[in-house]
Amino acid sequence: MASNDTDKKIPRTVSAQPRLHQRGVEIQAYGTVNHLLPLDLEEPVRLETTALLNQLLADTMTLRDLYKKAHWQVVGPTFYQLHLLFDKHFNEQTELVDAIAERIQLLGGVSIAMAADIAETTQIERPPRGREEVPVQLSRLIDAHQIVIRQSRKLARRAGELGDDGTNDLVVSEILRGNELQVWFLSEHLVDVPLVKTRSAAE
Repeated sequence: MASNDTDKKIPRTVSAQPRLHQRGVEIQAYGTVNHLLPLDLEEPVRLETTALLNQLLADTMTLRDLYKKAHWQVVGPTFYQLHLLFDKHFNEQTELVDAIAERIQLLGGVSIAMAADIAETTQIERPPRGREEVPVQLSRLIDAHQIVIRQSRKLARRAGELGDDGTNDLVVSEILRGNELQVWFLSEHLVDVPLVKTRSAAE
């Protein structure tokens, strides 16, 4: 039986050598959206929502890192409690970061990711490299939370107006409520109550 061209196998060289140091063009530019998923959301809606989400992402990543800085550098009589609290809040913010980034990708956008880009984008004030007192650390964290909360409320309202219910639900249920809860925990540490109160003999 005669063979035809379709029966012929093209030889292929296989190598176990990794192809290192690869570079290439971007497959999608930052600030754009693709059309892979049928989400019933028009391109202008997804462009606006992903832009707002990326701002929220940059601020949330900055807040997350501010918690880790405070966790490492906290000192004083409340060291143990705050050391643990700051790390707990850091882990919770890390989960929020992932949720926001995945929402951006789901909408067809590109999530901001690298530290240099975050530093250029965030609205949160940059702290000094050195160690600060506990009240200052707490105040910085609360100020950063206020920026995220303000941005979340704005984004939730706009997403609702645009019909992006998924983004609205994420922002209200996870981002906004999570940040409000963390602000409560921080603020209670700034109440001016002495650790020990001595009573006089008359009392």
